[in-house]
Amino acid sequence: DALIADIFIVADQAGDLHLVRGDTAGLTRSAMTTIDQTRPLGEVGFDGTPAEPLAGGVHALDSLRDAGWTLLAADTLGAAQVMIEKAVDYAKERRQFGRVIGSFQAVKHMCAEMAAELEPCRSLVWYAAYAFDDAPGEASLTAAHAKAHLSEVGRFIARTATEVHGGMGITDLLGLHFWFKRIGLNRQLLGGPERVRRLAAQIQGLTV
Repeated sequence: DALIADIFIVADQAGDLHLVRGDTAGLTRSAMTTIDQTRPLGEVGFDGTPAEPLAGGVHALDSLRDAGWTLLAADTLGAAQVMIEKAVDYAKERRQFGRVIGSFQAVKHMCAEMAAELEPCRSLVWYAAYAFDDAPGEASLTAAHAKAHLSEVGRFIARTATEVHGGMGITDLLGLHFWFKRIGLNRQLLGGPERVRRLAAQIQGLTV
């Protein structure tokens, strides 16, 4: 949370990292309004602010990016799982035409497709987390794959779970919108899937 953080790690244009303490002169903070109400975001400004150089440079910056990609993928995985569970529970309770809507084949297919799309993502996210510590040569690529793929799968599940809820899904009454918006912001933080895939291609030495 930028508004209460005690320490900031800042990259300059050359990719070198610096440590800036939260009570340093010239540092300003302001709250940002986003679609995601589950976590606060802020903008931090630096004007002649003293900073302490950190070792690692671009390599350390890449590691921070990989960690961020992996964490966002894991967060989207969890949010998508919650949305599936809420959709299934709703389909078991909501009645229409004298039957619970979960008995209709179209709704069954929607729930099954969400589960089928999400299940392989678990291994993808777990391996990205493993690679970060134990397979550093694969860390950047697996983190990129996890972030890009979970961004796409998360959006599909967010939309489909909302559709299962019908008109109620877009209201504030069920709380589904919290997860929908969180998944949406996760998709854009540290680069949308298109940008992340371009970076993944560069990591492999491919020209896009």
